[in-house]
Amino acid sequence: HPQAARARAARPPPSSQPPSRIEMQASMVHARTGAVAGVTSTTGETAARRTAPQCARIAGKSKSASSVPGRKLGAHRAAASVSCAARSACAAKSSARIESFAAGAAFPAAAAKGSLRASRGRRGAVTCKATAAADTGGNPLTAIFAKNPALETVVYFALWYYLNIQFNIINKQIYNYFPFPWFVSAVHLAVGLLIMTFFWTTRLVKYEKPDKEFLKAVTLPAFLHAFGHCLTNVSFATVAVSFTHTVKTLEPVFTSIGSYLLTGTVYAWPVYAALLPIMGGVAIASATELSFTWLGFSTAMASNVAFSARAIFSKKLMAKMSPLNLYNFLTIVSLLFCIPFVFIFEGSTLAAGIAKAVELKGQKEFIFVLLKVGAFYHLYNQVAYQALGKVEPVTHAVGNVGKRIFVIGFTILAFGNKISMQTAIGSGIAVIGAGMYGFLKAKYSDQTKTIAR
Repeated sequence: HPQAARARAARPPPSSQPPSRIEMQASMVHARTGAVAGVTSTTGETAARRTAPQCARIAGKSKSASSVPGRKLGAHRAAASVSCAARSACAAKSSARIESFAAGAAFPAAAAKGSLRASRGRRGAVTCKATAAADTGGNPLTAIFAKNPALETVVYFALWYYLNIQFNIINKQIYNYFPFPWFVSAVHLAVGLLIMTFFWTTRLVKYEKPDKEFLKAVTLPAFLHAFGHCLTNVSFATVAVSFTHTVKTLEPVFTSIGSYLLTGTVYAWPVYAALLPIMGGVAIASATELSFTWLGFSTAMASNVAFSARAIFSKKLMAKMSPLNLYNFLTIVSLLFCIPFVFIFEGSTLAAGIAKAVELKGQKEFIFVLLKVGAFYHLYNQVAYQALGKVEPVTHAVGNVGKRIFVIGFTILAFGNKISMQTAIGSGIAVIGAGMYGFLKAKYSDQTKTIAR
């Protein structure tokens, strides 16, 4: 029929795209609105039907009260009329309110808002469950540590001690037949670069991209780190490892002096008082050290200055990046500074020294032991940062003292170094003084002041 054809032509073409989630929710809301409107359309009639019998009963009562004298009959009729009118008005008012709410925009908006809240709530619950699963990563060791934080701290400290002792022993063994500390220092940092690349690519450590300002600011601390690390290894190669660690306890002295000169930081007087036993202990130990040389002593002292300055200049960078990533980038830039030192101090004799070491130990074993000592060096530093993040500074300071005691004791046993009683007493006093310094610095941290310079 022509009229039917024109009606079909006037219809809008169907949409080729499926309705979105919001459109589906809107259609559901409109359907609910229509249902509510249909229900409310009968509300007035229902209320009227319910009110009518009550009005009739009231009217009947008023008729049955005809025998009552005039005043009472008039009062009953007036009360019946007022009650019936009030009930009818209330029913009509309720019906009008419901119809206006259902017909207006308030109900659809409220229904849509409630639907979206329910959807978001379900999505939030799924997200929380996924986050909780991602935190553990399905790793049973992580779940055990989450339930036992004390066990995690003990494991970190045990690894810190073990890796540090292994590094010092293997490092000294290398210098006994390959006395090239500048080259070995560069190897330490190069192996650290390989390890951190592995951690970043496997996402075991979250990568933080540095900006230009960070790279400029990290240049000086990286130079100090490279210089201090190389000087420490020169001291390791020249004197006993135990004596180098005894001299290294003087680092807080230079840190306190440098903090005052560069930043105007002033600590409480007990903190400065703890420096006295450190200096006295090192002096007593140095007087009778059998392996004492001025080269080993001076390089250990110079490394204290370099590491103290590095700690001062690195404080500003910790606000821009996590300590672990800061150490990683510090290692990368330090390697670039360390390579020129190798050619300056050992370039002319390095090839001959490598050939002699390969002839003595074999190429595979020599390469393996270099990679091994580099891995121990980088990993013990990373574990030290992890341990620092798990405990309070006071606990970490005490742990650092325990580490030095273990390193000094195990290296003496490993290499059979003979020390005098005076050297042992001096080393003990210096180590205890270093522990008291860390403890008192954390205890009186609220009394630390900064003087404007």
